[in-house]
Amino acid sequence: MTEQNHHQFERILGTKEVFALAFGAMIGWGWIVLTGTWVQTAGSIGAILSLAIGAVIIMFIGLAYAELCAAMPHEGGEHIFSYRALGHSASFLCTWAIILGYVSVVAFEAVALPTVVDHVVPNYQKILLWNVAGWDVYLTWALVGMVGTVAVTWINLVGVQTASKVQTVVTALIVLVGVAFVLAAPFGGSFANLSPMFNETPVEGSPFPALIAGMLPVLMMVPFMFVGFDVIPQAASEINMPAKSIGKMLLISVFAATVFYCAIVLGVGLALDESQMSPDVLSTPQAMQIVYNSPLAAKIMVLAGLAGIITSWNAFFIGGSRAIYAMAHAKMLPAFLAKLHPKYKTPTNAILLIAIPTFFAPLLGRKALLWFVNAGSLAIVIAYFMVCISFLVLRRREPNMPRPFRVKNGTLVGFIACLLSLGLIYMYLPFSPSALSVEEWVIFWAWMLLGLVMYLVARKQFGLKESDRIMRAQWEEDEAKNRDYVRTHPNE
Repeated sequence: MTEQNHHQFERILGTKEVFALAFGAMIGWGWIVLTGTWVQTAGSIGAILSLAIGAVIIMFIGLAYAELCAAMPHEGGEHIFSYRALGHSASFLCTWAIILGYVSVVAFEAVALPTVVDHVVPNYQKILLWNVAGWDVYLTWALVGMVGTVAVTWINLVGVQTASKVQTVVTALIVLVGVAFVLAAPFGGSFANLSPMFNETPVEGSPFPALIAGMLPVLMMVPFMFVGFDVIPQAASEINMPAKSIGKMLLISVFAATVFYCAIVLGVGLALDESQMSPDVLSTPQAMQIVYNSPLAAKIMVLAGLAGIITSWNAFFIGGSRAIYAMAHAKMLPAFLAKLHPKYKTPTNAILLIAIPTFFAPLLGRKALLWFVNAGSLAIVIAYFMVCISFLVLRRREPNMPRPFRVKNGTLVGFIACLLSLGLIYMYLPFSPSALSVEEWVIFWAWMLLGLVMYLVARKQFGLKESDRIMRAQWEEDEAKNRDYVRTHPNE
């Protein structure tokens, strides 16, 4: 594939589609299944504060993304940024890590789907297969996730236009139900239910004060809950917006997701007291039922959660497959992963590479939800850190690179983003009180080993010069377009 026929993606995603892609990816299903756990762990206000602190961290990282994405609007995102700043091997590590983050979300949704069905169609679990980590896995339960995977895979194979239409409609449904819940919660709930506002129960073995120790588990999930804004750079070759607007939309989507999460947590805190919350009950639909005094309201909220699964599932199929495609196009993964469908212009084999492990994920049972969250979160923050490093390197090495969206006080912002990213990485390491479990490390290292094998095969076959040639051609094209933009928009 040459540079001349490389850009076969269609630029058909406008403002509302891009927002729906990123916002829908971020909100997903977690706000349905995890909100009660957050409130129990950190307290009602502690959970909101944890999410807000995490959002500030993500916003600093997002500023780096926004500038780099506007300057290099090609599919691949992290791959393009890190290659230009840090080189071949570092780009592989950064991009393969973010792909694990995407795949972990996709696998999470494949397990979450039958979990939702549990609350809509009770007692449908038949034919016991095995027990994983204390959870009985039934064939009918696993088949729901598998069939869902096949459906979302098909939607992505037939084109981004179909996928974006589904994304926009379903995201609107989520927002509508969420707003209806949040507006009614102060009237149907009680401010007395917000107590305890913070969880100050001492955590054995933790070096942190009780209040902070209670907030850490919520903060630890933030990278997973907010991953999704970075899908925008992955789909940049299919976005029909000015480069500067792409950077702005990325930041707007993070802010919108922050408001949504915090508002839902506040609503649940108002509706339910501590005794009504349980890890075995979906607290958000339960709160909806109390606020509207109707079991039907709870079912509507569950359907909104189902919609969240679809938006997140769909968005990360798009983002992950474009990142795999970009690496394969640059000869950093085997060439078969760079194949585009002749009619739909979708990266067929890259989509299937994500679909295969996702198809089998439900066989691990419901306990795998947390494994995917934490293993994927570590991979995500590693990629975030490397993007922030790339941002600083390019600011120093290429100060005159055309940047349609330029961050003010960029060096300071970049250093803060790097430090915050390192702080997030610390939470997952063995010496941290919130370290990954054995199962989560197995998922992390199995994926990294798979990527390393394919990377070494491609590197042996193509070498480094071919990758450099392809990447430089993309950079030159980007710079030519951005110089024109900066020249014609001098006051922006």
